[in-house]
Amino acid sequence: MIGKLNHVAIVVPDLAAGAAVYRDTLGADVSEPMDLPDHGVTTVFVNLPNTKIELLHPLGEGSTIAKFLANNPSGGMHHVCYEVEDIIAARDKLKADGMRVLGDGEPKIGAHGKPVLFLHPKDFCGTLVEIEEV
Repeated sequence: MIGKLNHVAIVVPDLAAGAAVYRDTLGADVSEPMDLPDHGVTTVFVNLPNTKIELLHPLGEGSTIAKFLANNPSGGMHHVCYEVEDIIAARDKLKADGMRVLGDGEPKIGAHGKPVLFLHPKDFCGTLVEIEEV
């Protein structure tokens, strides 16, 4: 069911400083910041030959990322994202297998303009998982 690793997301306390580390120190191609109000984050993508790193920073007071950052002031890994061909079929199979889909269970549009869902970390070895339709 899952395809390629789409990205690994890292919460950072300073988005500009995080982007600079990847761009200036590691020589990576780094996107411009993008606000995603529906998800409560500002994001930057570090484009690598085989995948991406997503740097996340809170957008607004109600951001779940703000809570993560309060608990982890230096930042840290937040989630991994895997590609799926059909997000509804993937969701239905996961739910049938007893996995918990976060939120209302309906896909939202993610940073790439494609439908995404998040899966409960307790069902995936302690890791928050995002699936994205490609």
